[in-house]
Amino acid sequence: MGLDQSKKTIWLGYAACAAAGSLWGTGFYFGKLALAEMAVGHMVLYRFLFACLGLLPVAILRRARLSAGEWRLLLWASFMGIPLQFLIQFYGLSLTTVSHASLMIGTLPVILALGATIFAGERLDGIGWLALVGSAIGAALIVLGGKHGQVDGRGPSLIGDLLVVLSLVIALGWILLNKKLLITHSAVVVTAYGILSGTMMLLPWVLLHDGPPPIQGISLRAWLALAASGLLCTATTTFLWNWGINHVPASRAGVFLNLEPAIGSWLGVQLLGDRLGPYAWVGGGLILAAAITLTTRDQKANSEMILE
Repeated sequence: MGLDQSKKTIWLGYAACAAAGSLWGTGFYFGKLALAEMAVGHMVLYRFLFACLGLLPVAILRRARLSAGEWRLLLWASFMGIPLQFLIQFYGLSLTTVSHASLMIGTLPVILALGATIFAGERLDGIGWLALVGSAIGAALIVLGGKHGQVDGRGPSLIGDLLVVLSLVIALGWILLNKKLLITHSAVVVTAYGILSGTMMLLPWVLLHDGPPPIQGISLRAWLALAASGLLCTATTTFLWNWGINHVPASRAGVFLNLEPAIGSWLGVQLLGDRLGPYAWVGGGLILAAAITLTTRDQKANSEMILE
């Protein structure tokens, strides 16, 4: 692979991660529409059932050729990334406010950079760390800059915030395990079989804990929200993210995860009637500056690291 083609692939990788972060940012909006009419477990289950509808043809056409050890790795990643992460995260959201949950999600890039440095051997210099911290601060400013309403009349709670953070630590494991699988397998295969496996693990838990998901009495708006959260916010985003982190360092891709709280906060203006003040503009500038810093500096070094 030539240097010019390598740079193009890196930029496409960053673009895929940015698109994934943007689409993930709509997840809370669609999820809130569905949660008005069903329980957390049912909403999460429907989200992944719709994602499976989009990925089942891919799994049929692209058979997975994994070794026994790779299957174990895939199943662990699927368990961590779907039933464990999502149920804990949305349960935590039910115990705290939207603003606090969004603020906690803004810490994921720092968690990811730290995990990638410790467990994946990736190198991040002082400027890179400064950019990631600045990006997290930017996400916090966007969230705190709005006047958010409470969820179901509840205020923020320590346990709710900590559960959201716990789900992000679990998400770190999912990301790093997937990155190992992506060394030898395509993003399409890892995404399709990962989501299908995770949904099969999610199904019995929801049926036992919450009972069969409702079918009647659900509005068209809720069904459309569930379909969008499954097909766009889950299937499409997971594929884009898996493909992206296979071509760029996970520690640098993590900055684009801050698009999620940024866009989620902007949608909150439409959903909750929030007003974004000067803090939000400053926060958006910090996120953009961090993204530009991490994706434009030292491209040659990045290319050599990715190709090793």
